[in-house]
Amino acid sequence: MIAMTVKELLEATRGRLAGGSQDLNKEFTGVKTDNRECAAGDLFIAIVGEKNDAHRFIPGALEKGAAGCLISREPESYEKDRFYVLVKDTALALGDLARYYRGKFHIPVIGVTGSVGKTTTKDMIAAVLSARFKVLKTAGNLNNNFGLPRMLLQLEKDHEIAVMEMGMNHLGEIDYLTRIARPDAAVITNIGDAHIGNLGSKENILKAKSEIFEGLSEKGIAVLNGDDPLLRTLEGKIPFPIRWAGQGEGCDYRAVDIDDSLPDRLLMTAKTPRGSFALKVPQPGRHMLYSVMTAAALGQYFGMTDEEIAKGVASYVPTARRMDIKILKGNIVLYNGTYNANSDSMISALDTMAAAGTGRKAAVLGDMLEQGDFEEELHRKVGAHAASLSIDTLVTVGRAAGAYLADEAAKAGLKDVRVCRDMEEAKEVLKDLMKEDTAILFKASNGMHLDRLYDYSLTLME
Repeated sequence: MIAMTVKELLEATRGRLAGGSQDLNKEFTGVKTDNRECAAGDLFIAIVGEKNDAHRFIPGALEKGAAGCLISREPESYEKDRFYVLVKDTALALGDLARYYRGKFHIPVIGVTGSVGKTTTKDMIAAVLSARFKVLKTAGNLNNNFGLPRMLLQLEKDHEIAVMEMGMNHLGEIDYLTRIARPDAAVITNIGDAHIGNLGSKENILKAKSEIFEGLSEKGIAVLNGDDPLLRTLEGKIPFPIRWAGQGEGCDYRAVDIDDSLPDRLLMTAKTPRGSFALKVPQPGRHMLYSVMTAAALGQYFGMTDEEIAKGVASYVPTARRMDIKILKGNIVLYNGTYNANSDSMISALDTMAAAGTGRKAAVLGDMLEQGDFEEELHRKVGAHAASLSIDTLVTVGRAAGAYLADEAAKAGLKDVRVCRDMEEAKEVLKDLMKEDTAILFKASNGMHLDRLYDYSLTLME
């Protein structure tokens, strides 16, 4: 972070100085919302949450060297050499500060949202652009009203492009984020079932995702999934040029000659307005083509050569637990998709595992959370799809997966379906599955903690 002064902090947040230091030129060189992470020179922002009020952690932040604090109520005492800026709402002030700070940088910002594949697409775009530019990208899951501001506040003088992921659960959240980030390019990966329990319909999900255009710069562009029927309805309805990415005939950036037969990579040819070139993607799954074609579109938009784009694609590394792959001795191939799940990502993961070049295939699936009134319908949708593939064994963990997903798979003809009441039962089943020449998919919502089962599978090979 570039150093900022108290005077700038007051201007950005419309706050006022309380007790302590009154030096408007005093600087801070970092922003933290967790007192345990504070270091010398940081600004500590005391966020008031549903369960915790961080004002009680102010002494700890100052003890670690914080230069000052952003607060929404005055503390009992002040340290004379530290500054205290008082605002009405520290969470909103964090966003205001990030918006102000982003304005210091005259570099392109790319906003990425969508129902499925946000993180994969963000990582792929960053990998491609990094072949030429110094890129800041969203780390981990810092894509909400706390995470995105914190990421923008990590911009440094040498950054040339920023790729910011934008997540949401309800209407209005993307609108808030995009007005902070003010992107120059907007990416929507697709419109699926994620958060449909909160939003009620795919049409409302489209509306929520389309809020990304509210903060898009006047000369901005949109890169959209050209194979998504709901996104196609935006044509002619937004005042920005659209570049369509996918595999259909109507896509400007189109994947052709796709080879998804290998367990650890995907081969394809990118067909673009500028010509065609071969790509080697170090990640399996036909779904990867959407992230790759989106990144290719942005690479060309920012003047990159085809060779640079191909180099960037080849350097892609997935964020942990987003379908990362481990190939063990005896050709045991493990797919770790335990970070999150909805019906679209479940189906895509099943397709990827089913295409693995192994003799046996098994899927270990847990509950998809936050599905609301659609819980049964969407779990049964995944169960039916699992039965349609050439997989040998389906293992479910969790209430909804056992009641609906497993039931539908069995009804549709999948013979080896094993319903586990808990993780301990699933561990016993895993001992039977971990055999030579087997591909195993682990997939569930993060709250199901299926990553622990994945980790346990690795211990079976020790």
